Amino acid sequence: MNKKKLLAILEDICPDVDFETEENLIDDGLIESLDIVQIVNEIKAEFDVEITVDDLLPENFNSADAMLAMIESKQ
Repeated sequence: MNKKKLLAILEDICPDVDFETEENLIDDGLIESLDIVQIVNEIKAEFDVEITVDDLLPENFNSADAMLAMIESKQ
């Protein structure tokens, strides 16, 4: 259920990216810093988690699964 919510958020922000299969979103330049700001704001609102500057690492945002793992570690 969390993954469906996350994918909906991601697809709303970046509709041209296949978040189900991409594993290198940042490394391949598929999402940019402004996208990450939007993603972080939506994750904080939807999942009621606190994301700090320390969490803003490429490995936490390179895939939907990585973002989901970060969210679940915060809940």
